[in-house]
Amino acid sequence: MLFLGPVYRYVQAQLEGRINHWPLVRLIMYSLDKTLLYLALFLLLRLGLKLLFHRRFDAWHEVKVILFSAYVILLLMLTVFRQWYYPWQLHFYWERPLSAINWTPLVNTFKLRLGSQIDLWYQSFGNVLWFIPFGFGLPSLRRTKIAAWRVVGWGLLLSLAIESLQFVLASGVADIDDVIFNTIGTILGFGLWRLLSPRSRKR
Repeated sequence: MLFLGPVYRYVQAQLEGRINHWPLVRLIMYSLDKTLLYLALFLLLRLGLKLLFHRRFDAWHEVKVILFSAYVILLLMLTVFRQWYYPWQLHFYWERPLSAINWTPLVNTFKLRLGSQIDLWYQSFGNVLWFIPFGFGLPSLRRTKIAAWRVVGWGLLLSLAIESLQFVLASGVADIDDVIFNTIGTILGFGLWRLLSPRSRKR
């Protein structure tokens, strides 16, 4: 770890072997560490471009950009780039058969009802919750109103990108259920933005 090493070692000493889901805690901490690295690189690049092209600096807008970027990077680290720190470490499995993808909606989710309730919760509600910030954050970044179908479309594309990368990197199970629940989360997030944002109600 580049940033959270001491914190990780402390948490590891306290929790490893004492909780059933230590691998999940480890994944979260490594993902947070990688998020800090790539968020810093993104912000340096953004600052450089703003200085180069003499772009106007809006502090509140930049805060929203930082929060949204951190969310997207963390989402990718948790779902796709779990094992790797740097791009050159990636290995693509182009030969994987398409049969490895779950194309049938909701079958795997219903199967989880017979097993771990935690897995069931994460597969359904977890995937919905993870995309609520996307549906809320994307229109918040816009200086003008954005149509609901565009926000939902971008959420759908992001979910499809995640599932496709999981497939070719063999870093997760590509599942149509994830796309469905992620899209529902985007819709809920946009609805929350419409409800809470005064700008969204302006005609």
